[in-house]
Amino acid sequence: MRNAAPAQSPSWLSRFWSGLPDHSGRSVSRVLPGGAATSLGRTHQPLLAGHPGETGVHLLAQGRDAFVARAVLARRAELSIDVQYYMYHQDTVGRLLLVELLAAADRGVRVRMLIDDIYGEAGDTVWSALAVHPAMEVRLFNPFARGRSKNLQFVTRLLTVNHRMHSKSYTVDDEATIVGGRNIGSEYFDADPDLAFTDMDALAIGPVVHQVSAEFDEYWNNRHAYPIGSLRRVATAADLDALRADLATVQGHPAAARYLEALDTSDLARALRDHTASFGWSKARIIHDSPEKQTLGTAGRPELLMSQLAPYLLAAKQDVIIVSPYFVPGRQAVEALCRLRAQGVRVRILTNSLASNDVAAVHAGYSRFRKALLKGGVELYELDEEIRKTEAKLFTWLPGMSKSSLHAKTMAVDHAGMFIGSFNFDQRSLFLNNEIGIVFREPEIASRVFDAFDAKIDKVAFKVTLQGSALRWTSRRGGAAVVHTAEPYAGLWTRLMVAFLRLLPIDSML
Repeated sequence: MRNAAPAQSPSWLSRFWSGLPDHSGRSVSRVLPGGAATSLGRTHQPLLAGHPGETGVHLLAQGRDAFVARAVLARRAELSIDVQYYMYHQDTVGRLLLVELLAAADRGVRVRMLIDDIYGEAGDTVWSALAVHPAMEVRLFNPFARGRSKNLQFVTRLLTVNHRMHSKSYTVDDEATIVGGRNIGSEYFDADPDLAFTDMDALAIGPVVHQVSAEFDEYWNNRHAYPIGSLRRVATAADLDALRADLATVQGHPAAARYLEALDTSDLARALRDHTASFGWSKARIIHDSPEKQTLGTAGRPELLMSQLAPYLLAAKQDVIIVSPYFVPGRQAVEALCRLRAQGVRVRILTNSLASNDVAAVHAGYSRFRKALLKGGVELYELDEEIRKTEAKLFTWLPGMSKSSLHAKTMAVDHAGMFIGSFNFDQRSLFLNNEIGIVFREPEIASRVFDAFDAKIDKVAFKVTLQGSALRWTSRRGGAAVVHTAEPYAGLWTRLMVAFLRLLPIDSML
């Protein structure tokens, strides 16, 4: 399963400056085709035969369903599991999923884990121990040098370490894949008692699965992907045993109980086991950035995810909804959205308010463009921090509202097409980070999103408007309109900090 890779290594001078090792001897591996050789392939075969050339999509809006889908697929895996994430926390959900991945590896399933190294050495002990397993391999994308200050590297290597692999995918037997906005961590699966990011994933079967597998191989074998063993000491069998013992304790943790129960009893778990899960069928496509995004520069603009997504948005004839937690569109995108509106297309955007945004600097970048968008006829909505605390059930397609910050990244066009992925509509996702997503045309799914937006948006978000040259935020409380003349529920210090950040030329980093 692992073959020697051709030499591909930075120069000695580059290695000296970065502090990264020579990893030219790393192995190359490719997707293991599934098909009828696997139970998943045999299960999907009649479904796919009834929808030739089409992809089946099942939305995962609820946190527990998103965990259940990953865990059940791991239990059904027979050949391979490929895991690609920006963040993988060693918390309740992260450790529960590791239990499933280890169990699959113990059955002989090849498990490849590609994790962005945003947290540097934080997970090294776990990754090193997992890599001891003969069926598991862990690689870190664009790593920080070990033994050197991470903060200092943000100064000396800013042009390289500022580019992160923000992609998120989970693929089993080259037969089923999950792509979307969730990282692996309790806050993304509604398991954290203090924080839960409102999010969306898509479980897909059919042709796009092979596209995700090809994307994974491209990243896995890229020069920016470093085997964990090249970055730190090689772990031992004793380290893997210690990890197993530690992971065994998570299943007895109270926070894990409802996830383990859902894995046994939830409707989705039963449907996935009984082969009765419902899918919307359509032509679909995976779009993603190149792993060489940071070095392609302007020559790589046609390959950007946004360059591939833009035609779907600009072809809108009636209605566009954009849901993005971090929204820093830039002048060109603002002009494009306003042109759509001038052509008669209704354009609505939902993003975080200052009070619900977990990154104040991003809100500073977004706030620069509010007036231009509003003047162009674009409708802006910002998540209402107070309403979501008391009316969590109002917006069922965005779960966890009682304690969450908006994190879903979706777009819907003309009650027919949708995008779901890791892409935030901001400058970082546009030009710095590596992203992935699925585009599909399925009117029933897209219409449900439009219907939910129409029915609930006024109840869960502020509508931002212009009164003269001043911004106003209007929410509905018991049917009555409540108008705010300043960023709602944000303290004076927070507002002053955002005002200061607006003075800085940092939009390209947001």
